[in-house]
Amino acid sequence: MSEPSTTGIRLNTRRPAVDEAFELLSSMRFAIALLVMIAISAIIGTIMQQNRAMPDYINQFGPFWFEVFAKLGLYAVYSAWWFLLMMGFLVVSTSLCIVRNAPKMIKDMRSWKENVREQSLRNFHHKNEWQSPLARSAMAQQMATRLSHAGYQAKIVEKDGGTLVAAKRGAANKFGYIFAHTAIVVICIGGLLDSDMPIRIQEWFMGKTPFAGSGLISDIPAQHRLSVGNPTFRANSMIPEGAASNTAVIPRADGVLIQELPFTIQLNKFNIDFYSTGMPKLFASEVTVRDNETGHTFSSVIEVNKPLIYKGLAVYQSSFEDGGSKLKLTGFPMAGPKADKFDISGEVGSSTKLNDAYTVEWSDFRPFNVENLAGEDARAVKKGENLNEALSKQLGSAAKNANNKDLKNVGPSVQYKLRDATGQAREYQNYMQPVTVDGATVFLAGVRSNPGEPFSYLRIPADDEYSVRDWMRLRAALNDPQLRAKAAAAYARRAMPAGGNAVQMQTQLEQSSLKSLEIFAGDEKSAGFVAVTDFLRKVPEGEQAKAADIFMKILNGTLWELWQVTREQAGLPAVDGDEKHARFLQLATNALADSFFYKAPVYLQLDDYTQVKASVFQVTRSPGKAVVYLGCTFLVLGVFAMFYIRERRLWIWLRDDEQGTHALMAMSTQRKTLDFDKEFNDLKEKLPQSA
Repeated sequence: MSEPSTTGIRLNTRRPAVDEAFELLSSMRFAIALLVMIAISAIIGTIMQQNRAMPDYINQFGPFWFEVFAKLGLYAVYSAWWFLLMMGFLVVSTSLCIVRNAPKMIKDMRSWKENVREQSLRNFHHKNEWQSPLARSAMAQQMATRLSHAGYQAKIVEKDGGTLVAAKRGAANKFGYIFAHTAIVVICIGGLLDSDMPIRIQEWFMGKTPFAGSGLISDIPAQHRLSVGNPTFRANSMIPEGAASNTAVIPRADGVLIQELPFTIQLNKFNIDFYSTGMPKLFASEVTVRDNETGHTFSSVIEVNKPLIYKGLAVYQSSFEDGGSKLKLTGFPMAGPKADKFDISGEVGSSTKLNDAYTVEWSDFRPFNVENLAGEDARAVKKGENLNEALSKQLGSAAKNANNKDLKNVGPSVQYKLRDATGQAREYQNYMQPVTVDGATVFLAGVRSNPGEPFSYLRIPADDEYSVRDWMRLRAALNDPQLRAKAAAAYARRAMPAGGNAVQMQTQLEQSSLKSLEIFAGDEKSAGFVAVTDFLRKVPEGEQAKAADIFMKILNGTLWELWQVTREQAGLPAVDGDEKHARFLQLATNALADSFFYKAPVYLQLDDYTQVKASVFQVTRSPGKAVVYLGCTFLVLGVFAMFYIRERRLWIWLRDDEQGTHALMAMSTQRKTLDFDKEFNDLKEKLPQSA
């Protein structure tokens, strides 16, 4: 039987190198090697997120590996030149394999294999012999009829003084090879049609270049725009509620290309529904579409997995973002001795000048946030931890214990970047409302240095009015030498009884109290518990535990007095020395220590907002989609034919003898299975039976 050849097509030219190269290109082993390489590339493309912003890759891999991976094209594997080259070679190689083997297979399927001889049939493993009183011609007709009833095609051939009944079944098995290999070619062609090769050609030969600047889309020059006739693309268009757009953005490694659309999409309303976990359950966009050529308009609803199909383009509901919500906030200084608040406003997607040194870039706004606040899943700063250790834990995400959940809506949050004059920036996320975590009501202030990192959260305790005012006044007072001295004196007077050497001891205690505040307030190098730890290391090791206990008692007492001084200065009454306020001071002390790592000149608290939602659409033109579907159909048919259709060949050699007719039956198949053995035994029993 004919089997597909693993060797390639051999040419007989006068150039042996050309002959060998063509033989390799058309060989099955070369096609299999290409398939393995493409599979490995696909694995890399699956593991590594594709087509992200380049700064994200720099933050993830570092400058060195970023450059290495960039040169290898791993950030856009499926559009890399080497990947497209492998796809092209695979198409050529597989096509040549089909050209070489398909005619042989079709010929083999049509062949009856009638050139066998009686002696060769005796060498088969599955064979049987019997005698029949019927004449040879009558028996040949009987065998052909019975094989036909068994599902075989049969042919009677007279040869060499005998009669050969040749039969076959399942010859369509060979179509499995042809369909499967054709599917590879068709799918690859469909993939190439939907690749960015047409865009690359426009960049190479038509002067199109990515746009790397900023500004209005309408002002972007023509060399950065692709026409409506662009044969294939995959682009994104973000449209705020009430706005419209007739363009989409195609991200490139060094900028973006603007894709013109043949119609204008206006977002009338964006609808979103959530699960109790906070994950989006359903989001859909109510849009009005206007044909730019005819002016025809119609309304439509675009949902996930329910795209709008118009003029050969598919508009998918991809995601959603903030469309420019308007924010009103209150700012509090986080450095220096001042606690005066100030008003600031902004709009998501824009920036606001904070002062000569900093600019606020408004990144995002969320009207509500569902977080897991159960036990260890609500993780921020805890007692005795500093920001280097504790604040590296993330609030509510990536819960370790899936069975321990306390999902709560913690209210609106605002996300922004503070960028200094040198261009360096840190990102912050602050929640509008206080949150109860570990039994304490706190305001959560998130911070991270790189976009790829999770936010770490500083806990600012809420005061009796559920605000941050008391803590902000305490923070400012800690950085005011005069108020520190006043608090130290008040603590010394309260702690030392009158009489005897009280004046001298009171003076010493006042100096110790002032020293503890100065150490805790710190400087640019260290502050908080880190500075306290550095100070205690200077004490002999055997006395460190006792010194630490005394230091913390003095520090806590002096901070209490400092708190009362700030309230007196603000015209507020002193607080009661109860458990509630002692708990506040404990949390405030931890937050003061950790605020050194917050590294922000201000804390911005969200007061009010006007939300503007935006929908992100993916607009695609995919001429290769139908081709890929056709290839998938071929692949299914090919796999079915190869795995579920078994080719069987059967021969019965008939010759005259003294008792009538002698019959020799032999049977073969490509894959010997238990079913084949059973079928042979059934035929072995039924074919010799008398009529």
